[in-house]
Amino acid sequence: MSEHETHSETLGEPTRRDFLYLTTGMAAAVGAVAVAWPFIDQMRPDASTLALASIEVDVSALEPGMSLTVKWRGKPVFIRNRTAQEVEEANAVQLAELKDPIARNDNIDAAAEATDLARSAGEGKENWIVMIGSCTHLGCVPLGQSGDFGGWFCPCHGSHYDTAGRIRRGPAPTNLPVPTFTFTSDTVIQIG
Repeated sequence: MSEHETHSETLGEPTRRDFLYLTTGMAAAVGAVAVAWPFIDQMRPDASTLALASIEVDVSALEPGMSLTVKWRGKPVFIRNRTAQEVEEANAVQLAELKDPIARNDNIDAAAEATDLARSAGEGKENWIVMIGSCTHLGCVPLGQSGDFGGWFCPCHGSHYDTAGRIRRGPAPTNLPVPTFTFTSDTVIQIG
């Protein structure tokens, strides 16, 4: 038997030393997991974060032509009760005139065209529009009821959105995104 060979290498049988190596390694692995678990566990979202996964907004006070901005998941969300004229003007826009022809609405097919209906709350609620209020250029918050198309205007870099939140002019590449939302009643919108 050479100087560096163990008993198990020469006879092919486990020894007490092999058993001690194995149990020591297992104890070290269990200890490492026990030490790491509090750090891993603290990365889970707490109850207050999970509660913000969806919010309910009472829109009963929003008359046609009025807007409301709420905070959801750390982002501004624009809710607007559009006037009949604003809906009519948005419907009159030809899709060929749009810089971004995709609806960007999480409530419908991802490939849907950016018609006014596809950007709104849907049939019977075409006057309602709900959008993430961050300019798609660099994330600034656009000003409402302003700009060349009467929708939103981002003064930082000059992006103009129409009353359906579609980008019409400026550096922003896409329409304002529409988050997942539903009307839980005639006057309450659940976002998320």
